[in-house]
Amino acid sequence: MGAYDQKIKEGVRPFLDDGEEVLASIIVRPRGWTQAMAGVRPVGQAQMRNASEGAAASGFALTSPMALAVTQRRLLSIKIGSPIGMGLGGKVKELVGSVPVGEVDSIEIHKLAVGKTVTVTIDGTPFTLEANAAADAKGLVAEFERVRNG
Repeated sequence: MGAYDQKIKEGVRPFLDDGEEVLASIIVRPRGWTQAMAGVRPVGQAQMRNASEGAAASGFALTSPMALAVTQRRLLSIKIGSPIGMGLGGKVKELVGSVPVGEVDSIEIHKLAVGKTVTVTIDGTPFTLEANAAADAKGLVAEFERVRNG
């Protein structure tokens, strides 16, 4: 478990139900954030708007930066401070959204040149997030599948 994983796991405890714990988490932002910061602002902003609208339509709230986490019961959206690197920053601020794991249709990972996209589909509505290349997105998907399939 990396420094951010441990920080998220401990920081989100006050927002969890009794007996619930974070099994896996990754730091993400709405898709398009990197493009917007890299100077392709109109394209990045359009993608971020699409991600936020898709999440809202599915009843799931996004923020940036955030942690996407899986517990035994729920998929969580957690507002965090800006991650600086080497485990610095990234402090949990609040629970922004949650949905029961049974309402999540899928979580899919796709590679990018310098990162990954994470497409979450809830009740038939997809939205896309982005994570850096070091994020253990496969671990998050594996825990989600394990919990979902009981």
